[in-house]
Amino acid sequence: MYLFYTPDIDTSHCLNEEESGHCVRVLRYGQGDEILLTDGRGTTYTARIVNPHPKHCEFEIVSQERQEKGHHFYLHIAIAPTKNVERIEWMVEKCTEIGVDEITPLLCHFSERKQLRTDRLEKIVLSAAKQSLTPYLPKLNELTDFNTFVRGVKEQDKFIAHCYKEDKKVLRDEIQRGRDVVILIGPEGDFSEQEIRDAMTLGFVPVSLGNSRLRTETAGVVACHTAILMNE
Repeated sequence: MYLFYTPDIDTSHCLNEEESGHCVRVLRYGQGDEILLTDGRGTTYTARIVNPHPKHCEFEIVSQERQEKGHHFYLHIAIAPTKNVERIEWMVEKCTEIGVDEITPLLCHFSERKQLRTDRLEKIVLSAAKQSLTPYLPKLNELTDFNTFVRGVKEQDKFIAHCYKEDKKVLRDEIQRGRDVVILIGPEGDFSEQEIRDAMTLGFVPVSLGNSRLRTETAGVVACHTAILMNE
């Protein structure tokens, strides 16, 4: 069954124009048909269409179910967008499917991409969440300066993944069950040495994601999956 996103379901029993068009015009749902909805905050609803209008499809709620997350910690990935925007879009899509809670694009010293359309990424997040039938929509932040970000982190465990040869922990060995986590992933040119020093001063632990040198977008997916896997 297709999942429709209804963030305002508490105040409105009507799909927005985009979701209405997809429901009525594309999927050809009609009056009396049942559809599956989510508010993006963990609740799914079974609803029945009462007015299949292609711009404002109205429904009535039949039942609702609160679903717990598959993991009991908060996972935040902060990553420098790639020069090729399609690669960071792929990473955002896959991390949403895996179960990330928050994504922050980072502007770093060696960043090649200094602008980012977060409105497009938000659509990718929504599409991935609906495709994977997850009732939780991750939070997507605007592009944030590295120094500003590292000084405002609230997660309990803080990691910075980089490719320099100095001593690093292995991320999978450092993840502790049930503790909120933020993991920093640098740009194609990696973090600068100064950025790493600054992060360490603020309590970030340098980590490795494995023996291979990974692309930025691959590192983001590996970090996300590792944190989820070590909490199962």
